[in-house]
Amino acid sequence: MASPTIAANAYANLARMMESGAAGKASSGGGPSFAAVLKDALGSVVEAGRKSDAQTVAMASGKANVMDVVTAVADTDVAVSTLVSVRDRVIQSYEDIMKMPI
Repeated sequence: MASPTIAANAYANLARMMESGAAGKASSGGGPSFAAVLKDALGSVVEAGRKSDAQTVAMASGKANVMDVVTAVADTDVAVSTLVSVRDRVIQSYEDIMKMPI
């Protein structure tokens, strides 16, 4: 199983890739690169979190309905849970590959 240090380093590397714009380049196969797909997925999770935060602030100021906040928080929870599941599967696949004999 991956240690928290490995996961933190992977997240830091991904953040550097996203900031440098390297994740947006297409692969030679004509389709989007894995990094571009991953960047889009992370962007949607971040956007869901921002929407949830905005709804919470709006409710605190009396401008939003409780159901809107609950819906936004539930959407964010689903997005984060999906992202964590994908991350765990990617890490497991990497570990399986590393265990293969050469």
